[in-house]
Amino acid sequence: MRRQKAVDTAQKAKRGALQVVFGRTAVVVILVLIQFAMMVGLVTYLRNFVIPIYAVLFLVSTGVVIYIINQKGNPAFKITWILCILVFPVFGTIFYLFAKFQIGTKAMEARLDSLRVETREYLSQDRQIVDALRINKPANANLSYYLYNQLGFPTYRNTAIEYFPLGDDKFPVLLRELKKAEHFIFMEYFIVEKSYMWDKIRGILEYKAAEGVEVRFMYDGMCSISMLPYHYPEKLKEKGIKCKMFNPVKPVLSTQQNNRDHRKICVIDGKVGFTGGINLGDEYINRKERFGHWKDTAVMLKGDAVRSLTILFLQMWNVSEKQPEFYGKYLVKKSEELKREFGYVIPYGDSPFDNENVGEEVYFHILNHAKKYVHIMTPYLILDNEMLTTLTRTAKSGIEVIIIMPHIPDKKYAFALAKTYYEELLEAGVQIYEYTPGFVHAKVFVSDDDTATVGTINLDYRSLYLHFECGVFIYHNRVVDDIERDFQHTLAKCHKVSVSEVKHRNFVNKACGQILRLVAPLM
Repeated sequence: MRRQKAVDTAQKAKRGALQVVFGRTAVVVILVLIQFAMMVGLVTYLRNFVIPIYAVLFLVSTGVVIYIINQKGNPAFKITWILCILVFPVFGTIFYLFAKFQIGTKAMEARLDSLRVETREYLSQDRQIVDALRINKPANANLSYYLYNQLGFPTYRNTAIEYFPLGDDKFPVLLRELKKAEHFIFMEYFIVEKSYMWDKIRGILEYKAAEGVEVRFMYDGMCSISMLPYHYPEKLKEKGIKCKMFNPVKPVLSTQQNNRDHRKICVIDGKVGFTGGINLGDEYINRKERFGHWKDTAVMLKGDAVRSLTILFLQMWNVSEKQPEFYGKYLVKKSEELKREFGYVIPYGDSPFDNENVGEEVYFHILNHAKKYVHIMTPYLILDNEMLTTLTRTAKSGIEVIIIMPHIPDKKYAFALAKTYYEELLEAGVQIYEYTPGFVHAKVFVSDDDTATVGTINLDYRSLYLHFECGVFIYHNRVVDDIERDFQHTLAKCHKVSVSEVKHRNFVNKACGQILRLVAPLM
């Protein structure tokens, strides 16, 4: 029996290896590598045989460096590109120009701009809400002004919020709410994996679609690499579910592949909305163990603020659509009764194409206006200079800043890189804890018993600058107490990191982390 089991395992592993070697993923990778090699080969040819052209390109490199220095944007990205050009003058220049003038990204940017204009009328701001917020806390009214006037995200009241400290807690509630759907279900996720969790959800979606409920399901194209078949949307369409991949992975060398849809949104009938860090896979509900116990969080909104999550979904859905969308059909009339105990809620989205670092600005706002403490949970810690400075300055000002990180990482290289920031943070007074039972995937900031944000945005360059993300800013809602209580409960299971421990980690780990910091903006 044991021998047969071993044979079955070996055969399964062999089939998996063959799928990797001969599957679509391998073809995509090989074709992209061929295109990259051709680019390198062209540069080598120009250098060795066409000296005048190479000299011109060298002069162009100087001009490109000057151009980069004078561009708007994060200095860390500028430094990385300049370093690339200095080390590989001609190749670095050609690769930068190739990345800068991508037709696909320009087209997506233009389409998103038009969709924001198209949906603006459905996200109007009630001025009385902002005026009341200004009396309550002027700094938050300033954030409200920024999020609405620059990006179109209104501030709401009359929104009840339920916080889920684990995916295990969210999952049964999500199933319950999906079963109640009468008109439509919108779901948008970064990761969808064939699993018990997805099977249960898919079963409900198929049943609801058969009942006549409109079901739209969208997931990021990276899932086609190893989790779902490339033509999986067609299978769901056969069941009556409108389904698509966002930004499918194609065998073309393109920087557009960096811009992943990292959002997790579920909207039911325009009345109920979910977001947070939890994807659709069994590790997120601790049914499957990958990196120890999986600590993740989410929130459920009921009330006026669900409107913003609905529009965020529809904007992304329509990036690749040409038919007109009837947005008003999916929006519920706002409540006229003021429920003060629900405080203020601002759902927001972040895009790599809006020239605003929305997620980072929300985090900065919480850090800069804290009076007592800022408590943070994040799976990654790959910081730009602005975030590093803000975290250390806040701690040096006497504010308690605590960061909970994983103890068992999912990406060892990212963990080694994160540890290169530990020493500077700890010496400034920031406290760092590692969650000893396993992996923290939560993205949470909570401050001063009255302010929090829960969403999809990690403390790394990809989340803050390259991905499509979302979150919910919460002020004076009683759910903030639940979020802080969960933080303290999680903290009790953590190991506190000391400066001595960081200084004495092994040489290989330290060296790898320091080398990786050269390309941190690309991670």
